[in-house]
Amino acid sequence: MRFILRRTGFFLFTMWAAVTVNFVIPRLMPGNPALAMIARYKGHINGQALKALELLFGVKAHVNIVSEYFTYLDNIIHGRFGTSYTFFPESVSHEVLQAIPWTLGLVGVTTILAFILGTLIGLVSAWRRGGLLDSMLPPIFVITSAFPYFWIALLCVWLFGIKLNWLPEFGGYAYQSTPGWQWSFISDVLVHSILPATTILVTSIGGWILTMRNNVISVLGEDYVRMARAKGLKPWTVMWGYAGRNAILPNLTGFAMSLGFVVSGAILVEFVFNYPGVGWMLLDAVSNEDYPLMQALFLLITLAVLTAVLLADIATALLDARTRDLA
Repeated sequence: MRFILRRTGFFLFTMWAAVTVNFVIPRLMPGNPALAMIARYKGHINGQALKALELLFGVKAHVNIVSEYFTYLDNIIHGRFGTSYTFFPESVSHEVLQAIPWTLGLVGVTTILAFILGTLIGLVSAWRRGGLLDSMLPPIFVITSAFPYFWIALLCVWLFGIKLNWLPEFGGYAYQSTPGWQWSFISDVLVHSILPATTILVTSIGGWILTMRNNVISVLGEDYVRMARAKGLKPWTVMWGYAGRNAILPNLTGFAMSLGFVVSGAILVEFVFNYPGVGWMLLDAVSNEDYPLMQALFLLITLAVLTAVLLADIATALLDARTRDLA
């Protein structure tokens, strides 16, 4: 219980620090969102109209920064993130809630799949060191993990989208499709997600394979694994129940952080495929100096990462009592 309370206290302190940094950074950026919006639409207005637009966007000159900070904290507590400059006059909450399902469906599922497949391949490869599986798959996927996201994405677009014309090149669904829960739209979304999901999977699975393989190899030399083998237990029981269970513990924190960063999206992948996720929205927000949208997305990413790490620490403590003693 003390372990959980200490971790929760650290979580709350880190969250407060992140919220404060999230408040300060956008206000240190040069530029004016009202001017950026006018330039985007190639508009020309007088000073009085510009001042009115700045007041509408909440750009206040000579404002008390301390008062603004506490107003900012109150708005966060009540879930008020303001109006988006990029998608004006829509609220930030409305736009974020529209983008999150796309990112969770693509990056979230792909991250979980990469972790599961990488962990299984790494475990079996280490258990059968020197075999055919160990000689082929880990080196191949480690090499593919060294390639940048955007390079693999562009290669997939050129090969499967342009050259072979097997899969759609960009977008979350076809323009003529009507969004809804009917199977025609769902299947269209799944087809459009194949190329970006493959890109993320190919470039991320190698790290899980390598770390799991190394962890299992180090665990196989422990006394409890030798004792399990000496008892005459079945090889699969030793592999899953003794070697695999303990070797996966160091990967839990890394997996939790990966799940936390899922909400940030894969910016480069979403950019190449023009995918309507949080990553693409974050890039738009930075380009258009959309402070409310930037702050909401940064806060969402921070909260997701911290929550995932906290849950991973608790899960590790429950699975391995030694972590509670060291904490």
